[in-house]
Formats: sequence, C-alpha cells, structure tokens
Amino acid sequence: MTIAKRLLAALTGGCLCIAASAHIDRGYQNPIIPGMYPDPSVCRVGNDYYLVNSTFQYFPGVPIFHSNDLIHWNQIGNVLDRPSQLPLKTANAWLGIYAPTIRYNNGTYYMVTSNIGNSNGTKSNFFVTATDPAGPWSEPIWLDQGGIDPSFYFEDGKCYFTSNPDIGIWLCEIDPKTGKQLSESKLIWEGTGGRHPEAPHIYKKDGYYYLVIAEGGTEMGHMVTIARSRDIYGPYEANPDNPILYHQRKITQASPIQGTGHADLVQAADGSWWMVCLAFRPQINGMHLTGRETYLAPVEWNADGWPVVNGNGTISIDMDVPTLPQTPTKSREAVYDFARMTGFGHEWVHLRNPHFENYRFTSRGLELTGTSATMTSIESPTFAALRQQDIDFTLTSTFSMTDALPGAEAGISIYMDVTSHYDLFIRENADSTQSLVLSYQLHSISGNKAIVPLPAGENVTVKIDGKDDRYTFSYSTGGAEFTTLGSLDTRFLSTETAGGFTGVTIGAFAAGHCTGIFRNLSYTPAK
Repeated sequence: MTIAKRLLAALTGGCLCIAASAHIDRGYQNPIIPGMYPDPSVCRVGNDYYLVNSTFQYFPGVPIFHSNDLIHWNQIGNVLDRPSQLPLKTANAWLGIYAPTIRYNNGTYYMVTSNIGNSNGTKSNFFVTATDPAGPWSEPIWLDQGGIDPSFYFEDGKCYFTSNPDIGIWLCEIDPKTGKQLSESKLIWEGTGGRHPEAPHIYKKDGYYYLVIAEGGTEMGHMVTIARSRDIYGPYEANPDNPILYHQRKITQASPIQGTGHADLVQAADGSWWMVCLAFRPQINGMHLTGRETYLAPVEWNADGWPVVNGNGTISIDMDVPTLPQTPTKSREAVYDFARMTGFGHEWVHLRNPHFENYRFTSRGLELTGTSATMTSIESPTFAALRQQDIDFTLTSTFSMTDALPGAEAGISIYMDVTSHYDLFIRENADSTQSLVLSYQLHSISGNKAIVPLPAGENVTVKIDGKDDRYTFSYSTGGAEFTTLGSLDTRFLSTETAGGFTGVTIGAFAAGHCTGIFRNLSYTPAK
C-alpha cells in the first residue's frame, strides 16, 4: 500500500478493511488485555484461541488466556507455575522471562521462550509442552540456538526454530521432542534497517513463507515489518510498504497508543485474519505506567499478497470494525475477601521465586509472614500483587500487623522495580507503638512522605486513587472518613524513568519479623 493510500485510509477511518461474511458483531476497545501483558503470541485450535505474554521478574510466569472471539479473554492458568520451570534467582525488571510463542501441532501445545539472567548454563531458550493449555506443562527442554524472542513453525513433520542470536533473524530445524538442533543456524533476514530486529514468526500462505518481525526497539519507534520467500530458508523479499504497523507517523502523533510492535498473526475459523501486538498508553509527559499491553487489529491481504493492518497500518482505542461473534467475560473490577479464599487466582503474581510458607489463607484473611527480604531487596519479599490495568482506578485494603519486632512493616506497595516503588504500610516502632507510613524509593532517593500514629494492632483501611499524574493515598480507622496522607507523582514509577520492561504492580507485602493480616482488597477501574 502506498503512502497516499495509507493517508486516504486514515481519512476514511480505515475503510480498506473488508469484513468476512461470517462476521456478525461490530466494534471493540483496545487494549484487549490491559496492563503489563506484553509480547503477545496467539494460536487457534478449532474455534478456540490461546494467548501468552511475557512476565520477566514475576512468578508464576507466562499467563495463558483463552478466547472464542479474540476480544474477550479469560486467564486459564500460568504456563510456568513451578520453580523447577522458572528459576528467577535475582531477576529484576530487565531480566527473567522474555517474549514467549505459543503453537499447536498434532495434539500438543508448545510454548517457547527465553529466561534471561537465569538460564541453564550458557543456554537461555527453552520450550515446554502440554496436551491441555490449562496445564500442567512439562519441565523445560533447552535449545542450543541463542538470542531472544524464540518461535516455532511446524510443517510436514518438521519443526523450525527462529530467534535472533546475532543481529537479524536466524533459522534452524530442531527435534520437537528433545530440542536437539538438526541443522545449522542460518541468517534469513536482517530486517529493513531498524534497530533490534526481533520477535520473528513464520506463517505460510498461498505458497509463500511470511516472516513477521519487530524493529526499532520496544519504545516509541517500535514497528512491525514483514518479508516473504518461496523457500523457508530464503532469500526473503521485504514488503515495499514496510512497516505494516507503525505509530511514529504524522497521522498517529497524537494517538493515545504508541510503541506498537511485536506482532503475531492468526487466521480465524471464518477465514478472517487478525494481528495481536503490544503497545502502550502514554500518560503525563509521554510516560507510561501500565506497561506494554496487548492489542488487536484486523488484517486484510492486498492484491500483491501483502498484509494490510486495519486499512492504514495503525490501530486505535475504539475499533469500529466487523468482529467475530462476541462472548464477553467478567469486568476488571475485583473484590477479594481473603477470609473466604483458599489460594491465589491466576492473576496474582510474586517477585522472583516466592517462599509460599509465608503466605496463608485463614479465617482472619491473608496472613503474610515477613522476612529479612524487603521491597528494596533483590531477593523475594513476601509480596502478592496484581497488575495495574487502568490509568484511573481506586484500590482499597483493610489490614493490621501483629507479632512484630521494631522496624517490621506490612502494607500496600505500588511497585515498578526494586529501585522504584511507593509504599503505604504499618511500621512497628522501637517503643512498641505503630505508625502508618507513606514512603518512596526512587533509585538512590528514599524518604517518608507522611507518618501518623496508629493504635497497635488496630485495623487500618487504606485507599489509593490512581490518576494520570498522581497517586493519592488516604486512610481510615474505626470506620471514620478517609483522611488524605498525600500524593506522589506517577512519572517516577514510569518505564521511562524507572527503566525495565515491566509495568506497575500493586499488592500486599510484609517485611521484617511480623505477620501482616489483610482482610480484603478491592480494585475498581474508573467509570
């Protein structure tokens, strides 16, 4: 598609998209999975779709979702839910599980990914298998070819493996049972010249092998490019209209979606084609906190046999396009009454490899036993968290702290990384009194925003209101109205300031010699 055609499509609302006749619903909102769910990969089995994401320093790893319409997704598990599958050691927001790929072949599901900084010797890429996508999944099978963003392609009884062990995309054949490499690694495409060519996926259509990759780095300049070849080993011909998805153009300079890239294609049962990709929603000053999220766009194939994304190579929040028959799932509003729970749901995560003996559900609620690992430790603190999925939200929780020695803490953390978090917690003082403390850790700068006395052992209810530019912290005791403690700037927890590849998580923690008793927690997106 020429630049002129793209501009025309933009002015006409992307009307170059042509709906398949089986589509009966219309319209949806991006992101389809908000919050820190980056690097999406999708596969279809019959009328069912399965999608996975990166998790970096968090355990369990690689959430897996199910959908029947590509829009509404329900998390059915986590692929890597055992320490033997997921050693994280001292992973931070730059390390851990990178971009997974999910594929299905002859009754078996495959998930291949990278564990960076916690690898098996010199190897970083591995795959696991399952006959049920909800699990259990196998122990890791390690692969020789290095790089990141690995992917599988199956054809005629062969399994091909792609990654980027050097600049560009490399391909080899492997044994899908043992992981043994069966052919030499070959460079098949270096991309169009953008930095960091990565995220390769191969598809076959009309006699061509199509190779989709990401370029530009996973920042504002992220983009999706594509090439094709009659032979899987190449040579690959680049699409003359690359990039096929890119938001660093004039027509998207004011878009609330930026950093589009890392795409995967899937053909629906009705013959329509779709793309999932990552992007982020900038907040104040172009910074973002909710991480890289999962987005969806329709794809059509032009007369020259190249894919066109949403008519003009862009995506939007409100997608006015024909869709598959929709099957809505539950709202993101969540209320957790811990005394009625027996374990964590699939959506909960912990830092690195948690010590589960320090997490208990009792008639009193969620009891967290503190250890020497704090929120500023590179070890695994006692911390159970949810992803921040909305720019505007309210979170409340009621908790107390018992069996505490001086310096112990229990409360709520708004966490980006070990160097960057805001914490609202009860502290045990040297004189056996307790205080409610609002603190900040911003790289080398740390301190307390507010300190107020509390009756020892008393329940306190805290409220955190998240907005575009501020987190506002309030508290209540004894059923009284909420009192505001103060506000802290969101930008200091943004990816652009804090660094790393993750987004913000919010959850309950305990540190030092104590037991934090959390009665409840609720998360409510703004209407």
